[in-house]
Amino acid sequence: MKYEKLAEYSNTKFWRITGVKRVTFDKMVEILQKGYAEKHRRRGRTPKLSIEDLLLATLEYLREYRTYAHIAASYGIAESNIYRGIKWVEDTLIRDGTFSLPGRKAPLKSDAEYEVILVDATESPIERPKKKQKRYYSGKKKRHTLKTQLLVSLQTGEILALAFSNGKKHDFQLFKDSHVHVKAETVLEADTGYQGIAQIHANSLLPKKRSKNHPLSKQERKDNRKISRERILVEHAIRFVKRFRILSERYRNHRHRFTLRFSLIAGIGNFDRFA
Repeated sequence: MKYEKLAEYSNTKFWRITGVKRVTFDKMVEILQKGYAEKHRRRGRTPKLSIEDLLLATLEYLREYRTYAHIAASYGIAESNIYRGIKWVEDTLIRDGTFSLPGRKAPLKSDAEYEVILVDATESPIERPKKKQKRYYSGKKKRHTLKTQLLVSLQTGEILALAFSNGKKHDFQLFKDSHVHVKAETVLEADTGYQGIAQIHANSLLPKKRSKNHPLSKQERKDNRKISRERILVEHAIRFVKRFRILSERYRNHRHRFTLRFSLIAGIGNFDRFA
């Protein structure tokens, strides 16, 4: 068992290899053991991999994005088995709800206290589609991409909600299509790509843009630096999910599971932050 050796490592080395804290890994194992017991109430064949090793293989796939064939060879089982196993782990973790995001309606709840919410979008490259290539071509990245919008709480760094689209859609258009609504007293902070957001939410904050004939004043530059210091939290959230190379490298899989995997990794990031 690979996990038996990994369990002997220090917490720091464990996190560096798996991408998650030990307590987060243990929580995942608990969820998967419960899911496995429900799936095999009437018994069945003895699995070739333990729950711990199957979870470890899943994290290797998401974090390193090697092929199923490579991972199957390292664990000594068939490629089809590792494919089904990884898919089952992803589905079971998502279905449990522990790693679910608060959702786009969370900022409107009466008990929610989000003073500032950060908005930003990131792109993940994909293989060139066989059909409707123009819909996925990003002029900003000069390649075909999938775009993901993140809402992040400034106070906690928690990812609140995601929205997805093809790479061609503009960041601000994605924001409008995602129908994000927050309380009037909540501040929305975004970058200069969200010009016009104040028409949707009056309490919005964007950096001032300079032009050739209208340079920024000293106070405006100071305000821009303040916004940048706060907005770095959303960049940290993007950095966490992009450490899982399945979201940062060219996505080879069917696109319909991209949203599930991004949501799962974001939920793991939330849990890992407070673990």
